[in-house]
Amino acid sequence: MKQQYLIVQILTASISKKIKKCSKLFTTIFVYKNNQIYLTTNNTLSMAEDLQIKGNTKEEKYQSIIPQIKALIDGETDTIANMANICAALKYGFNFFWVGFYLVKDNQLVLAPFQGPVACTRIHIGKGVCGTAWKNNEVIIVDDVDKFPGHIACSSLSKSEIVLPIYNSKNEIIGVLDIDSDEYATFDKTDELYLNQILKLMEQ
Repeated sequence: MKQQYLIVQILTASISKKIKKCSKLFTTIFVYKNNQIYLTTNNTLSMAEDLQIKGNTKEEKYQSIIPQIKALIDGETDTIANMANICAALKYGFNFFWVGFYLVKDNQLVLAPFQGPVACTRIHIGKGVCGTAWKNNEVIIVDDVDKFPGHIACSSLSKSEIVLPIYNSKNEIIGVLDIDSDEYATFDKTDELYLNQILKLMEQ
């Protein structure tokens, strides 16, 4: 079905349970697609509540979610906002235990947007999985975090982990993406491949 764009004025209205009571008159644009109404932001679908993860394999699920993440952050220039939505999409799309970013500040990794339990605020270079990935400039996949030398236990429920460096346009590390699972040996090269593709979306 071809998308239908609706320009509407709303006054104390409710549409398909997507819009709660509005206290003032305003004009906005909605997209009608697949029998649902989406609020647009900078001509981009606001899809946070409507992520559709399809497929049986890990690869199929990543292939399903990546175009949706691209649509979610497309046109948004604020890096923190995009990181926040990426965290939410991955956390609730894959039910990971913890998903978050750390950014390099004053020669430390400082906690940035994340989804999950409270986390360590600052990590020094070379410390834990995140600090080691930063120091060595490499992706690190850990099947059992308790066996990783110097692992920083932000939560005892975390069992396995993947950390990927984030780069700027000069190919300098500006932070890391850290994902934890409450199950052992959750991550592999498939995660590395597709998570790197997601990180590259922020550079576009």
